[in-house]
Amino acid sequence: MLNDRLLVSLDGEPGERRSNAGILIPATAAVGKRLAWATVVAAGQHVRQVEVGDRVLFDPEERAEVELGGATYLLLREKDVHAVAEPDGDGDGPGLYL
Repeated sequence: MLNDRLLVSLDGEPGERRSNAGILIPATAAVGKRLAWATVVAAGQHVRQVEVGDRVLFDPEERAEVELGGATYLLLREKDVHAVAEPDGDGDGPGLYL
């Protein structure tokens, strides 16, 4: 990876989902601006705040898809990442930093 680029793998497949009330929302339902989570697979040398293995929150409309080894990945700039989730191993803190 070069410069400030991130190669990420989407968490889960886009499809049906359930609301908090248990209502099934089909994959074809139009949703407004919705952010997505992904796992960082590779990072460029100028990326400073994200590491390989981190889960990042980003806008799916600001992406480029690439296929490597039969798997589909997304290419993002570090500035397009809205949040990074840290694994909450010890139970202290919220486990998410912005």
